[in-house]
Amino acid sequence: MDPTAAKYIGAGIAAIGMGAAAIGVGTIFGNFLSGALRNPSAADGQFGRAFIGAALAEGLGIFAFLVALILLFVVK
Repeated sequence: MDPTAAKYIGAGIAAIGMGAAAIGVGTIFGNFLSGALRNPSAADGQFGRAFIGAALAEGLGIFAFLVALILLFVVK
């Protein structure tokens, strides 16, 4: 296999993590909204935790994007 083709395939596989991060953020806020509608008095206490979870999921997505860029532009 051509090394350039392997580099593009690896970058594409690494970019899947960005889609997984988007699914994770959607799941976090969907579950938060479901819980907030069931128990509105507890929603204020959980809102910060929802943002922390979303930030961690987005951080992993950014890390996956960084790995894809490193594979594309740094690895020869």
